[in-house]
Amino acid sequence: MLSFIVSAIRLSATFLFGSTGEIITEKSGHLNLGIPGTMCIGAAGGCLGEVLYLKTLNGNYANISWFLAIMIPLLFTLVFSALMGLLFSFLTVSLKANQNITGLAITTFGIGFSKFVIGSLKVEMLSHAAKSFTTLFTFYKKLGWFGELFFSYGILVYVAIAIAVLAAIFLKKSKIGLELRSVGESPATADSAGINVNRYRYIATIVGSAIAGVGGLFFIMDYLGGNWEYCVDALGWLAVALVIFTIWKPDFAILGSILFAGLYIVSGYIEVANNTREIIKMLPYIVTIIVLIITSIVGHKAVQPPASLGISYFREER
Repeated sequence: MLSFIVSAIRLSATFLFGSTGEIITEKSGHLNLGIPGTMCIGAAGGCLGEVLYLKTLNGNYANISWFLAIMIPLLFTLVFSALMGLLFSFLTVSLKANQNITGLAITTFGIGFSKFVIGSLKVEMLSHAAKSFTTLFTFYKKLGWFGELFFSYGILVYVAIAIAVLAAIFLKKSKIGLELRSVGESPATADSAGINVNRYRYIATIVGSAIAGVGGLFFIMDYLGGNWEYCVDALGWLAVALVIFTIWKPDFAILGSILFAGLYIVSGYIEVANNTREIIKMLPYIVTIIVLIITSIVGHKAVQPPASLGISYFREER
């Protein structure tokens, strides 16, 4: 049971990065279905940066700097995924393209691009740097089950939780956060109050995409230990579903991501047939559908998405 919980918490960081980034984006009124592709590109960009760093060592991997092994790929990930957010914003904000179609196109592009990049790299090198991601506190074994449960994770797990908490405080308490939410609720009203709608949507989408991209890097370098087994787009879709499940609240996403991660991996901890195993992996989607139905029936403002979500803003029509 302890092993299951620890594994679920580790995997949850992938969902938490993706959902927090998407929540920030959607609070501005943008529905970015390109998050799965952005997470793939973030992973590919991070792996590219890691390989470039490892090549500078000329095979002497004993001299790996844990700081550089984390910061260089993280920087690459942020740049690559932020560029996808910039592309999405340019198409949907400046050119007023349909957000759903644009997002799906970016996801398709991201999956293909990441496979191309990874196919061009010596991905076996990544395992040498994976240990820099997987453990932050080396003393956790001395604390028994308590240390295993709370201190056995890599630095990005704690970063994911911190970002979710800070995002929740930012959206609820800060002036900029309240203005961002007003843009998502009624861009025309926000515009008449002197708030630059396009600027807020650009920044929210770029920042949200950058955060989501880190989830892809985490999945490859931390959870898989540097093994690129498959693209992370499936987990990206779960991150998008988690946004609905947590009713657009980043702090709720912390526990929600652990629940989703647990449901996703539970089939590996029980004896079931292969076909049943795949059905069990569908549980997060089923739970999300149930939550969506319940929130639709309740109709309370607090559990509804931003009123202008997915709708392009035409200033001349206000």
